[in-house]
Amino acid sequence: MKSVSGDIVPIILCGGSGTRLWPLSRKSFPKQFASLTGDKTLFQESAERLSGDGFSAPVILTNAEFRFVVQEQLEQAGIMPEAILIEPEARNTAPAILTAALHVLSTTPDALLLVAPSDHVVPDRAAFQAAIRAGACAARDGRLVTFGIMPTHAETGYGYLELEAPPTQPDSFEPVSLKQFVEKPDAARAKQMLEAGHYLWNAGIFLFSAKAIVAAFETHAVAMVAPVRASLQEAEKDLGFLRLSPAPWCAAEAISIDYAIMEKAQNLSVVPYGAGWSDLGGWDAVWREMPQDASGVATSGAATAIDCRNTLLRSEDEGLEMVGIGLENLIAIAMPDAVLIADVARSQDVRLAVSRLKAKGAKQAEAFAKDRRPWGWFETLALGNRFQVKRIVVKPGHSLSLQSHHHRAEHWVVVEGTAQVTIGNEVQLVCENQSVYIPIGTVHRLENPGKLPVVLIEVQTGSYLGEDDIIRYEDRYARG
Repeated sequence: MKSVSGDIVPIILCGGSGTRLWPLSRKSFPKQFASLTGDKTLFQESAERLSGDGFSAPVILTNAEFRFVVQEQLEQAGIMPEAILIEPEARNTAPAILTAALHVLSTTPDALLLVAPSDHVVPDRAAFQAAIRAGACAARDGRLVTFGIMPTHAETGYGYLELEAPPTQPDSFEPVSLKQFVEKPDAARAKQMLEAGHYLWNAGIFLFSAKAIVAAFETHAVAMVAPVRASLQEAEKDLGFLRLSPAPWCAAEAISIDYAIMEKAQNLSVVPYGAGWSDLGGWDAVWREMPQDASGVATSGAATAIDCRNTLLRSEDEGLEMVGIGLENLIAIAMPDAVLIADVARSQDVRLAVSRLKAKGAKQAEAFAKDRRPWGWFETLALGNRFQVKRIVVKPGHSLSLQSHHHRAEHWVVVEGTAQVTIGNEVQLVCENQSVYIPIGTVHRLENPGKLPVVLIEVQTGSYLGEDDIIRYEDRYARG
């Protein structure tokens, strides 16, 4: 294999909000930020996999809601990004990738870009990087390289890549010619393609030069170039993030890179990859990636299986014991506020549950009982017609906004740590077992000046207790 000179810039996409892993993955905190198969989150594993020798600092694309989660998880992983680009709204992968390419092109014209989703599992980091190095030679020659996964079963949840012929040396990762993209098949067609041997799963991972992909957009999707370029040129720096300009961004077509470019381009190559991969596109995929006993049973958290077969039991609440008896081909996921029980064969239908819950107005469809904020998190412990009790945790060095409420008063009781509290013109330290009262309409703020988290119990009373009853006067996180 030829040596590759120069570093590759990882482009990590993490703005999605998948529903197929509900109830653990929800719109407010999707699967890429969760720990599904190990101690680290999928996003952290992705960033670490694309770091080290041969890689530059990554460019991250996400949305405003997840920007602080991205920043925090990168800090925990010890990775400094080159940039975190904030999309004003989701426009699919084509505008996101074009934005990243234009951003990198402006400073590093000869750079190679490795575009990867943030929610994949790739167990063999060394093999994956070897595949990238193999594809880099073709990418430097102006090819648009995609990575095709050697299928292990007849999967209906993925699109496929049809090769001209079966790869002769798949372990070499040598690029081969692509005949065409194939849409997600039904079960019978998936079985036929598996047996044929020249179809690979489309992993949605790409490698190309910044120049080549921008040229491809100028050829095949020229209408997208001007609004995306304008959105980037008019972007504003904000707390270490780069906010793309909303107006031109929203004028760009919402379309995937596959439809916009890849299915039209003639300079495509495929690197076959068979060293282990999953996009965790359903609970059946999570089950396959987890350690199993001799009966095919996987458990996580406070879960116990008795006489079960081919079953996943997962408890995401330390105080909730889950016990399965005599279960077969089932998935059971328990969260503090929701439980999923499904046939393994119906894993792709979990999204239907989300749709049904949204239709009936259930909060659990998109949000968790634990509501994450840039400064920490809170959860509701009790809720009545005119009162609400919350547990609030504020991270060291962080603070809530300077704010007031039209319809509610608040009592704060500090149970751990020491808080600095502003009420009107008065600033005071509130220690464990001490409390303060904030009348309706009073300007107030809570800060954590210490080195340990502050935990407090908040009791709200009033005629309206919604989270939108808030007027912010100052906010270090630039929220409106």
